[in-house]
Amino acid sequence: MKKMNDEMIVSYLTLRKTIGYVAVGMPVFLVVGSVLVGDCAEIQHSISDYYHTQMRDGLVGTICAISFFLFAYKGYDVRDFRATRLAAVSALLVAFFPTIFTGTPVTPCNDVRPIENVLVKSIHFISALIFFLTLSYISLFLFTRSSRSPSHQPRPKKARNRIYRICGYIMLGCLGLLALYFFWLEEIYPQLEAYNPVFWLESAALWAFGFSWLTKGKLFYQKKATGPAG
Repeated sequence: MKKMNDEMIVSYLTLRKTIGYVAVGMPVFLVVGSVLVGDCAEIQHSISDYYHTQMRDGLVGTICAISFFLFAYKGYDVRDFRATRLAAVSALLVAFFPTIFTGTPVTPCNDVRPIENVLVKSIHFISALIFFLTLSYISLFLFTRSSRSPSHQPRPKKARNRIYRICGYIMLGCLGLLALYFFWLEEIYPQLEAYNPVFWLESAALWAFGFSWLTKGKLFYQKKATGPAG
């Protein structure tokens, strides 16, 4: 029985770290892959815009992988189940309802057919918002749970909780800055687009998401596990 429990703990930790590694590596994978596969050194305006490059399959595949791992994650109780399933479903919607592209394909960076469906765009952005809001909720309220009171939690657990909260607030902060950019700064300061603020804010949110799950997988502040908690 102990061996079975230990194997289950290892599988939980491995699944959490796998989700984290995929999320952290996703922006780098898209940028490097675009250079190697598509001969495109230009960083796209957003993560989603890589759908309209030669890295389309890589983007969709990576998001589907994150969704699959979230579906496979069970967590502690019904709250974990519902939150991870919501994040998984919203990730799939992000993947299969891409952002629109109305430009003329003239370079390897945009060698695709235009997509101009406004409904598809709306589903994409709403799903992305739900995805990151759900992940923020998981980091701030689910990962930080413990059967012990805060004063009696071991030091590694307190340290991990700080990371979870920082990552959750970073994701929320990135969403807030994205909203600020789309609804105000993009029109007033069009020159900002040259610095790809959307791509970097989305990347920061993905890195925070991944770092939170790597921490949940006990990559940092590890203590000998006694269950799938942490």
